[in-house]
Amino acid sequence: MARGGRGGGGGGGGGGGGGGGGGGGGGGGGGGGGGGGGGGGGGGGDGGGGGGGAGGGGGGGVKTEELLPHPVNEQLPGVQYCVNSPPPWPEALLLGFQHYLLSLGITVLIPSMLVPQMGGNNNEKAKVIQTLLFVSGFNTLFQSFFGTRLPTVVVGSYAYVIPVTSMLLASRYSAVADPHERFERTMRGIQGALIITACFQMVMGFLGLWRNTARFLSPLSVVPLVTFTGLGLYHLGFPMLAECAEVGLPALILVVFISQYLVHLIKSERTIYDRFAVLFSVAIIWVYAVVLTASGVYHKKPTDVQSTCRTDHAGLIGGAPWIYIPYPFQWGNPTFNAGEAFAMMAASFVALIESTGSFFVTSRYGSATPVPPSVISRGAGWLGIGVLLSGMFGTVTGATVSVENAGLLALTKVGSRRVVQISAGFMIFFSILGKFGAIFASIPLPIVAALYCICFAYVSSAGLGFLQFCNLNSFRTKFIVGFSFFMGISVPQYFREYHPNSRFGPVNTHARWFNDTVTVIFVSHATVAAMVALFLDCTLCRKHEATRKDSGSHWWEKFNLYTSDVRSDEFYALPCKLNKFFPAL
Repeated sequence: MARGGRGGGGGGGGGGGGGGGGGGGGGGGGGGGGGGGGGGGGGGGDGGGGGGGAGGGGGGGVKTEELLPHPVNEQLPGVQYCVNSPPPWPEALLLGFQHYLLSLGITVLIPSMLVPQMGGNNNEKAKVIQTLLFVSGFNTLFQSFFGTRLPTVVVGSYAYVIPVTSMLLASRYSAVADPHERFERTMRGIQGALIITACFQMVMGFLGLWRNTARFLSPLSVVPLVTFTGLGLYHLGFPMLAECAEVGLPALILVVFISQYLVHLIKSERTIYDRFAVLFSVAIIWVYAVVLTASGVYHKKPTDVQSTCRTDHAGLIGGAPWIYIPYPFQWGNPTFNAGEAFAMMAASFVALIESTGSFFVTSRYGSATPVPPSVISRGAGWLGIGVLLSGMFGTVTGATVSVENAGLLALTKVGSRRVVQISAGFMIFFSILGKFGAIFASIPLPIVAALYCICFAYVSSAGLGFLQFCNLNSFRTKFIVGFSFFMGISVPQYFREYHPNSRFGPVNTHARWFNDTVTVIFVSHATVAAMVALFLDCTLCRKHEATRKDSGSHWWEKFNLYTSDVRSDEFYALPCKLNKFFPAL
């Protein structure tokens, strides 16, 4: 609780008497701590008496303290560089490199999972990683310049893994005997599905359909959305870290120690340790992992342990070319299939919901005002362009806003747009210089998972922070938050019990594309929690003014229209006066 002081004093009064006699009076004393006074009286004489006493109290030296609630902040305090405040260039370069390192985790993980199943070798896996990194760099620039204008990093989306895996099992791809031909044919099918999906997402964004949806959001319905945007990726945290505990656990302990404890143990005017905790911890643990690899610790270990723990087992450095510039349709002309496209559209819908949660996180940790719905829709449209580029270049997955990089904004307390634009430059640069980029991409994934444990936690806590706008003493609020949280955990767990390769699952029709569509939606924690919360918030007495206040809607009404708040232009206006040609509504 925030505390406020209040001094106090008290006073007393007196009276007099008459009657035939003398009178007397007495005075009183003062006390402290909100005190009061005392009085006395006197009397005398026959037939009369009198009285009076009086006392006065004055303020004392000791103050009582009244407990006050924490203030509600539309913009998060404590951020050292907000969206429009770039740090000095040397510091910005290091911070941008941190964002680049963190984005490598999902960039390496998804192709490493999918490319071998497609029939690709290490050379093709390295090229796909370079292509994904190349496209992610441009998508990040587009989003920061023309999309939401927030410090968001755009990377490959994990939501597309289920429909892509389903495609790999289709007979028209799996029946191809030659691995290289199977890889190229599958890649062309993925490209065609992504291109169709991109059209759907661009329509949702640029025509304002997503804007109309976002206007129904209140702080209450945003809480489960943002919270599960972080918590829903728990399987990429400690479970992946524990695959090589001797590397992952020291990394987790070190990044927590440097970012949270070392800043208090070593007093410094400059915030070095918490701001660059990722660089320090990755460098130290990476050297430690190299020593373990060189000492022969993993020589007799199983293959899966070696692939996770060794720093030289990914095959990326040997497979990557020295210089490689990705280009559109490098794997051949895309092929199109309606069923595959429908499943991909479901994945893009999930990625769009999770990206919306990340938009709220980055606006919060960038110390900006809540994102207007028109800006969210504009960002969704540019994400659609990102999916289109992914389909044209062949990245095996679509685009989404990086959750981990949104959490890194909180760890560094730097929400500057320039920093993520610099990270985009690193992505493009190292995607072209393949060998050098492959060195950083060979960081063991347990180290990255340790960073995820911190960054996803910050994203989840940002969601809980929106409860400050809501009435937590309302049973309606308690039900919506509690029920959406529970269903956001329980429903995806039910769907995750069935492996994608299984013929039996919660949805088991003859149309595999329909099975994948339903599974992709309901396996996402953020999607389920957000849909449940939004439905309940809109149907449970939403029109009553009291319940609107319970949901916190009265705090966000002025942000529903771009022009209603004068600060919108400060954070979200397009560069070069493009708002005149593309006005936000």
